[in-house]
Amino acid sequence: MTKQEFFTRCAAGPLLLDGATGSNLMKASMPRGVCTEQWICDHPEALLALQREYVAAGSDILYAPTFSANRHSLRRHGLEGQVASLNRRLVALSRQAAAGRALVAGDLTTTGEPLEPLGGMSYSQLFAIYEEQITALLEAEVDLLVVETMLSVEETVVALEAARSLCDLPVMCSLTVQADGKAYFGGDCVEAVQTFSELGAAAAGINCSCGPEQLNALVRNMKAATSVPLLVKPNAGMPQINDLGEAVYSMGAEEFAACMQTLLELGANVIGGCCGTDPSFIAALNRLRNTEKA
Repeated sequence: MTKQEFFTRCAAGPLLLDGATGSNLMKASMPRGVCTEQWICDHPEALLALQREYVAAGSDILYAPTFSANRHSLRRHGLEGQVASLNRRLVALSRQAAAGRALVAGDLTTTGEPLEPLGGMSYSQLFAIYEEQITALLEAEVDLLVVETMLSVEETVVALEAARSLCDLPVMCSLTVQADGKAYFGGDCVEAVQTFSELGAAAAGINCSCGPEQLNALVRNMKAATSVPLLVKPNAGMPQINDLGEAVYSMGAEEFAACMQTLLELGANVIGGCCGTDPSFIAALNRLRNTEKA
């Protein structure tokens, strides 16, 4: 997929992403504390069932479950030598689920380590980590890339620069931010979308963070600051922690879609759901999209 093709798809109407992966896999018996990427490879039917539901619900783009399949994060599980093989297998599963009806995005995220001088991660170390994973994703023939749930503007820039050094595929970039729009390790979402668009991102915005009902002002301000499509992929509201230590999201699919309609009116045009959402949320967004097109 070229960047121009991506822009054309966005111009035709809101581009619909998928919803949560991890929280739904836990419902499908994935234990806490395991390496998600390895568990999916060992239990592929759980992912295939979920992503097929997202495609049926209307997702235009599936996020391959390569979220933390980078050398730094895999080292925690003794799997740092399997970056290439895990990324290839995970992308292949998403391609199988998509069955030609949706695009597949290679998914990258934060290492969780702040860049120097706030932390011990150097630019060159982080660039090499992303370069290795992106190379594996390209070999797996993803349609585009997404750099998501990032904790700072700087680390996202490193991932974007690594991608741009290797390919011309569209790259979507999104931070996770606090309620005031500030990123956890530096920068804010308004600064971010401007920076990412100037550096060649195909879409920029936020994901995770909080629920859509809290994002009106942030979306309005981000829209004014960016020249590329605005990505908004929030949680199903703010979670409550139950007696078992599990996050419980109270917002239902229709309420979520109603809040997202406001965000569409404010300028969001690449939308989906993050933690606490499932295929019913994507179906509700798809009905909203079809109503707008009618």
